[in-house]
Amino acid sequence: MSSRKPGHNWDDLRFFLAVARAGTLTAAAVRTGTEHTTVARRILALEERLNSRLFHKSHVGYALTEAGEGLLAAAEAMESAFVSATAAAGSTGRTIVGTVRIGAPDGFGSMFLAPRMHRLAERHPGLEIEIMATARIFSLSKREADIVISLSSPDQARVVARRLTDYRLFVYGARRYLDAAPPIRTSADLVRHPFVGYIEDMLFARELNYLNVIGPDVSARLRSTNLLAQVYATLAGAGLCILPAFIAASHPDLAVVLPESLSLTRTFHMHIHEDHRKAAHIREVAAFIGAEVAQAQALFAWPRG
Repeated sequence: MSSRKPGHNWDDLRFFLAVARAGTLTAAAVRTGTEHTTVARRILALEERLNSRLFHKSHVGYALTEAGEGLLAAAEAMESAFVSATAAAGSTGRTIVGTVRIGAPDGFGSMFLAPRMHRLAERHPGLEIEIMATARIFSLSKREADIVISLSSPDQARVVARRLTDYRLFVYGARRYLDAAPPIRTSADLVRHPFVGYIEDMLFARELNYLNVIGPDVSARLRSTNLLAQVYATLAGAGLCILPAFIAASHPDLAVVLPESLSLTRTFHMHIHEDHRKAAHIREVAAFIGAEVAQAQALFAWPRG
């Protein structure tokens, strides 16, 4: 008779966690690097050993039962212990190896991180970096990312955070648009211009709801959840847009409007789950990001050109 206890076997529970987080067998198979049939077989075996049904199965996927919800906390505790032990063991070696997934807002991830991270990867051939540059909130507890760049302090448990930098935002317009449009001498003139901005009811962070700083009569006529879409719409002459200075700096065809009297300040924070504090490869990536941001303070602070 096997001496294994399913409640204390990490290999069993990692399949359970994958399905609980992904919601489908196919997505869980991708997470675990196996076939969906293997995932199904491991879940069925776990349910039989526990004599409990862990998931409600439907045409849209898998949802936790009450028993599954009860197992989830224990499984995540085991996962944390496993990650911590692995990180501690890995930190004693000299070589930086492993995969680090970074979750970041689309502008910061695409325009700041992406052009720089290859230097770190070249320094450590065994290091692989994944950048999820998208407008959403990432869960460290669900292992959606190893490092998260956020616009706010953490609201998740067991997260270590550091303030990366403040960054400034200004009103920008394409030079050709500004040359042909009514002149802008004061902030009161802005109401005569169309704006590009976010879809307000789809904002993933309240810190992005800043168009009202222009005035109560200003709303975006062209909206997108994606910051880079807003940038390219503005470059095409769609109107004015509030953009981070570090984003606009890459586009010389954008000109800042009323920089002395109209600007905003927001803050980037870096979050890491406390289980990963001793992981050498994650520490290395976090330190690199912090150093790159520190060296680029002028880029974040004031518009160029």
